[in-house]
Amino acid sequence: MKSAVLIIMTAVFVNNYVLQQFLGICPFLGVSKKLNQATGMSIAVIFVMCLATAVTWPIQYYLLTPASGAYDLGFMQTVVFILVIAALVQLVEIVLKRYIPSLHKSLGVYLPLITTNCAVLGVCIANIDAEYTFGEAMLNSFGSGLGFFLAMVLFSGVRSRIEGNDVTESFNGLPITLIAAAIVSMSFFGFTGVVENLFG
Repeated sequence: MKSAVLIIMTAVFVNNYVLQQFLGICPFLGVSKKLNQATGMSIAVIFVMCLATAVTWPIQYYLLTPASGAYDLGFMQTVVFILVIAALVQLVEIVLKRYIPSLHKSLGVYLPLITTNCAVLGVCIANIDAEYTFGEAMLNSFGSGLGFFLAMVLFSGVRSRIEGNDVTESFNGLPITLIAAAIVSMSFFGFTGVVENLFG
């Protein structure tokens, strides 16, 4: 079994789903304008990632591709995982609407978009492809969620600095946002190899 610290640090820095693998870009660009929205969305994504892994891992190994080999429904993986994630997002939305209505209102349309957030699906599939045990899969999902949180909070700070500056009209809006995202993403490539050397 891999070290818990190595799995989490690799998921946060080296294999960051937003800044390294470019998954989950829609909420990354849409909700990172304000820190409180970015934080709320990130916490919801962490919760959904961990919950989705806790549900999809047993489904994969006990229902879709059981060890007995009696049947192989592995081709249904993507469809089943999307249905599970959609159901979990609806559950999160109901809970937020009931207990934290202010956050539910501020997230608006981006909360249901967690259903189509390919980072959540990507984590679930990556856990299976890496042949992680259940514990390792949960650690990887938590680390990936923390990586999403870090990317959102960092980029929220970057965007607040951009909005306070005079940007050339041709770069105003989405173009300067994408350029800033690319620069932040490039900075994360420096972590490749460092985490393995420190914690491996």
